[in-house]
Amino acid sequence: MSAGTRPGIPGLTLTREDFEAAYRNVGPHVYKTPLLTSRSLSQACGLDVRLKAELFQRGGSYKVRGPLNKIARLTDEERARGVICSSAGNHAQGVAIAAQHYGVNAVVCMAENATPAKVAATEGYGARVVLHGSIWDEANEKALELVAAEGYTYIHPFDDPDLIAGQGTLGLEIMEQFPEVELVVVPIGGGGLISGISMAVKSFNPGIRVIGVESSGAPAMKRSVAQGSRVTLDTVDCVIDGLVVKRVGGNTCSVVSRFVDEIVTLPDEQIFEAVLWLMARAKVVTEGAAASPVGALLQGLVDAPAGTKTVCVLSGGNLDVKKLRGMSWN
Repeated sequence: MSAGTRPGIPGLTLTREDFEAAYRNVGPHVYKTPLLTSRSLSQACGLDVRLKAELFQRGGSYKVRGPLNKIARLTDEERARGVICSSAGNHAQGVAIAAQHYGVNAVVCMAENATPAKVAATEGYGARVVLHGSIWDEANEKALELVAAEGYTYIHPFDDPDLIAGQGTLGLEIMEQFPEVELVVVPIGGGGLISGISMAVKSFNPGIRVIGVESSGAPAMKRSVAQGSRVTLDTVDCVIDGLVVKRVGGNTCSVVSRFVDEIVTLPDEQIFEAVLWLMARAKVVTEGAAASPVGALLQGLVDAPAGTKTVCVLSGGNLDVKKLRGMSWN
């Protein structure tokens, strides 16, 4: 059953006008990242594949797009109080860059095991980093405590409508660069990116299929959509920080249930294999979450007719070098 015909969880719907308005806030301050061809990947999976290379974006990932739109829409009073967020790393850098652009103070709560390079980069963009907990959910609890205590404006990493609209500007670029696209494959953590992209591309052509990719060790979105309401995972078995979420957003769950055609999962090991494959064959360096769409294609998890015009969203390139050193090279 396609996303356009199956029943979904009612909730947030954004229009092409919403995404175009967001792009007016976002576009002047981001790179229009390239859409790369990959003959090797196309031959390996039998599809006509392009790679939307957000690893070349400011801050190394798509995550700057949403905060640029969110902060642009804040009142002067809200900006004066400063902003706060919680993040595994990329959202942290995105908020820090956007806040710096608007001259707004930013605080970022990150898990204590956050990638040191991402912590350093966030601080380098001018934000104050507070380390708390072992996963995003616990860092987020700390951020909410500080909102109550200090009056910061909270920028959710994936469930805010203005943020989702900003992330969806990536979908507008895909349609401009490859208007004949038939299939878009997108990683899923909390669901903000795929929510924005799915609504944006389907506002141009409802027939475009959108497939999400999660780690099989943290399938919060897949289980929530299957159940028809959000679930909280008891445990997660995933070390890829962009994919580790125990509970997805209410808005994102609603959008994915209505606009995303399928969710597939694969284990971290196969995602890391895709990271190495992209290095060796496409000559690009991605982080784990960004490589998951390519991993899904290489593992044969995406069922599409031969030659389908496909875009894999490479969502970022902030690879943890320590994890890279620990990979098997056999």
